[in-house]
Amino acid sequence: MEMVEPGSGNVFADLGLPDSDERQLRVQLAMRLNALLKAEGLTQAAAAKILGIAQPHVSELRNYKLNRFSSERLLHYITAQP
Repeated sequence: MEMVEPGSGNVFADLGLPDSDERQLRVQLAMRLNALLKAEGLTQAAAAKILGIAQPHVSELRNYKLNRFSSERLLHYITAQP
């Protein structure tokens, strides 16, 4: 019988990745930002203009490719959106 070990609530820690708390925080912030942008019905171009970033970076946010974004930067975007 195979044993199943319950997760810790942080998949990054469960996978043994470095900076697991920071990674989890960035995903949570990106989820909130994406929800706000979606609720506003903004295109990527419009979101880029509001956030002051290039449209390809908005695409990265929407696809949770967060390597270029710190938690501080994501929090700034959340407060900057309309």
